[in-house]
Amino acid sequence: MRPRGLARLHGLFAAYKPPGLKWKHLRDTVELQLLKGVNAGKPPAPEQRVRFLLGPMEGSEEKELTLTATSVPTLTSHPLVCGPAFTSLKVGVGHRLDAQASGVLVLGVGHGCSLLTDMYSAHLTKDYTVRGLLGKATEDFCEGGPLVEKTTFDHVTREKLDRILAMIQGSHQKALVMYSNVDLQTQEAYEMAVRGLIRPMSKSPMLITGIRCLYFAPPEFLLEVQCMHETQKQLRRLVHEIGLELKSTAVCSQVRRTRDGFFTLDDALLRTQWNLQSIQNAIQAAAPRVAVELEKSLRPGQAPSSSPVQASPETPRD
Repeated sequence: MRPRGLARLHGLFAAYKPPGLKWKHLRDTVELQLLKGVNAGKPPAPEQRVRFLLGPMEGSEEKELTLTATSVPTLTSHPLVCGPAFTSLKVGVGHRLDAQASGVLVLGVGHGCSLLTDMYSAHLTKDYTVRGLLGKATEDFCEGGPLVEKTTFDHVTREKLDRILAMIQGSHQKALVMYSNVDLQTQEAYEMAVRGLIRPMSKSPMLITGIRCLYFAPPEFLLEVQCMHETQKQLRRLVHEIGLELKSTAVCSQVRRTRDGFFTLDDALLRTQWNLQSIQNAIQAAAPRVAVELEKSLRPGQAPSSSPVQASPETPRD
């Protein structure tokens, strides 16, 4: 039972990281819960071996002793003797979230860790909702950071904000074409653009492929940002820079990732679901989609480094 359960653990799944929790703590918690699950299975029946035990001879009035062949269990592999069968699992984390941010965090288990590398190579976009607050600036661009200054914002309108966002998206789309190293005059580039596959060939600064305002009620506003190669601190700085462009100031009160590549909030397991059965089910449900999306997203000539269906069980501790 144990090897079969572990074989179903190789792959990718998404968890929901709440704000205030470090990604490493989430990873360690998931590994601990998986180990509890795989070690909680009923152990196999112990092997039997023949031993000659000293005992009284049957039918003897003088209580003579004799050796009798007896089958007894061997306890060398019993959990109480050698400890749990599995003491560690390979659990990797994809695009990370800092402690203040929340949302979709992709993890790989076992051979699935190599698929995380494929996700990096595919340069997939990610979606965020970013909440801003007009009227003040802080040192770290966060609402609770050390205050730098306070400003007025009565002159800020939805139209002005939309105009700034359109300028930001236009400049970043030009940068995206530059870093992708493709000739837009070719048929291949046209087909890639239609399929949304124009992406950087290698590392690049943060690139915004889409940005719009979802909610505007000064001093609060909510942005939806589609980007790649970003950090959460860069998204907070973006809010700060938008405030400056609006002739005011702004701080970021929330950064929430709603999509990482082909994983969305609907795929993300909540803290109460970080257990063996739920993670196994999530990996199996995502495996076909992961294979298709990676094959479609990787550039011609690149192939996924591994397949989620080709998995072998972890080796138990000797």
